[in-house]
Amino acid sequence: MATRISNKKLSKSSRAWMKEHLDDHYVHLAQKEGYRARAAYKLIEINEKTNLIQKGMTVVDLGSAPGSWSQVAAKMVGDKGTLIASDILPMDTLEGVTFIQGDFREIDVFEQIMAKVGDQRVDVVLSDMAPNTTGHNAVDQPRMMHLCELAVDFAMQVLPDGGALIMKVFQGAGAQELRQQIQQQFSQVRSIKPAASRARSKEMFWVAIK
Repeated sequence: MATRISNKKLSKSSRAWMKEHLDDHYVHLAQKEGYRARAAYKLIEINEKTNLIQKGMTVVDLGSAPGSWSQVAAKMVGDKGTLIASDILPMDTLEGVTFIQGDFREIDVFEQIMAKVGDQRVDVVLSDMAPNTTGHNAVDQPRMMHLCELAVDFAMQVLPDGGALIMKVFQGAGAQELRQQIQQQFSQVRSIKPAASRARSKEMFWVAIK
């Protein structure tokens, strides 16, 4: 049985977050439409603006748990497409998604991912990865930048010319330097702030075309 949390036991900031979460349009919409998290609508809007993920494509979703981006992307690529998801955390099974648990930086996990790719080309790499935040920017921002760098490194290894990386980034220290690096490695870089991203959030999504 789920345990109800009394508001009296929560701090003022926690109560404010809980109220915002429960009142959130995208939270209710995700529950209604069967998505695992409100983040699904961020990818939906990004793809509406870019049309990068299409039927029959091969997509790799890094840091996929709990799976909302994989849910969305699997529908976009359809039955003839391939969706490979990977995370160090476990993820419940999703129809049309091949999940590989482990750290994609490790050779054996990387090889498992590429074995599932097979002779196909990877069309799009997704990364909605973010660190477990502490609330201290001096700690959280470098951790986020490190995850972004890992996603870029992976994308550079697997994407052919014309392939795309869709990646979450936190605006702040190190972001401009990373963007300059990506601009040297990719032919195009675009920033998108989806409506489902809370206005106060410093998250931004970069879409880079190789």
